[in-house]
Amino acid sequence: MTHRITRRRTLQAAALLAAPTIVPSHVFGQDAPSEKVTVGVIGCGGKAFGGTRNLQGPGGCQIVALADPNRHGLDRYAGAFGVGKDRCYQDFRELLKLDEVDAVLVGTPDHWHVPISIAAAKAGKHVYCEKPLSNTIAEGQALVDAIKKAGVVFQHGTQLRSLAATRRACELVRNGYLGDVRKVIIGSPPGHAIGDVPAEPVPETLDWDMWVGPADPIDYRSCIVGGIPGRGPRGWYFVKRFSLAGWIAGYGVHDIDLAHWGLGLENTGPVKIEGRGDFPKSGLFNTVLGYELTFTYADGRQIEMTDTSKNRHGVKFMHENGKDWVYTRSRIDASDKKLLEPPLKDDDTRLYVSANHEKNFADCIRQGSIDTITPIEVAHRSTSVCLLGGICVDLGRPLQWDPVAQRFVDDDEANARLTCANREPWTV
Repeated sequence: MTHRITRRRTLQAAALLAAPTIVPSHVFGQDAPSEKVTVGVIGCGGKAFGGTRNLQGPGGCQIVALADPNRHGLDRYAGAFGVGKDRCYQDFRELLKLDEVDAVLVGTPDHWHVPISIAAAKAGKHVYCEKPLSNTIAEGQALVDAIKKAGVVFQHGTQLRSLAATRRACELVRNGYLGDVRKVIIGSPPGHAIGDVPAEPVPETLDWDMWVGPADPIDYRSCIVGGIPGRGPRGWYFVKRFSLAGWIAGYGVHDIDLAHWGLGLENTGPVKIEGRGDFPKSGLFNTVLGYELTFTYADGRQIEMTDTSKNRHGVKFMHENGKDWVYTRSRIDASDKKLLEPPLKDDDTRLYVSANHEKNFADCIRQGSIDTITPIEVAHRSTSVCLLGGICVDLGRPLQWDPVAQRFVDDDEANARLTCANREPWTV
């Protein structure tokens, strides 16, 4: 922990004499007996469970504190990861006050990602934030600035980068084994619709006002916090006040991230966005259902992104002949298996190798490196493309984008969508 290892030696001596149960790694610096990274988990729902397990297991971290407005989630995680009740909080700000916490896993709904991650960075905590990075592009820019200013390690939860198959596919593309790839075709899941859902009493175990946080107030419905009956996904993904672009960002950011990785477009964005989307006519859910989007970059290359009713779920890099392809998501495939055979040459570009996303985060903290496999700038750019797609289908017309200025070109209506007012005191 390079931002903390300058603590006075008296702290080290006191910690040794007291022999506490929890020994945060920053007390000892790189001389920690077990080099444990101590982690606080913020958002104890379904998505963060696997990440927390990986931090504790392959990552070799110690889970020392939990925060969630829902006490059911706190109780489940406390039992699973051995956290005492005195380190379980319904207000994440209490967790961030703990000096024993080195890093946080932010596994909340989308509308909380940036406010909590900024607060954590300001508190000197390293940040692992689940995808998508932000709800608006302005939020993403604010988090980029906060992470850089704090100098903490950041990892984005686009875990597909840490799979050998996805890295292999992207290396084949990067090194020209598919010729000049001009098009990538993505299939990503559609949204969901639901009818009108009446308001319900707030459970005694839930601090609903804290759960809603920076979003506009809304009456409690169990299907927002929990899964959609008979369909599984959490309902908040499909309510705009919590997830502005719906599953274009919530799911699609994984695939856009891989397309950028293969094409070498990780630090830029498209110059033109075109597309259409279908939305629920009525009911509680109001994010996009089916969609077709085309993102055109400055050099003419294109990423076509549709829902999975139109294209296979995953990322298909098209060969320059326009017919053959290499596909990846969690695995690799090709129109002709011979396309997968070429061995990389000594002078070929090699991409960052990570065998486990959470372990990569923990290892970077131990090594004093901020160079994770999915750093903050990359996370912001991949998320931004998805948010641009969400704005395009909302407005129902083509858009021109300046990826350097990160603004729409001569389009006040679209630029007004780059930000969203948060409720006090959660402004960014």
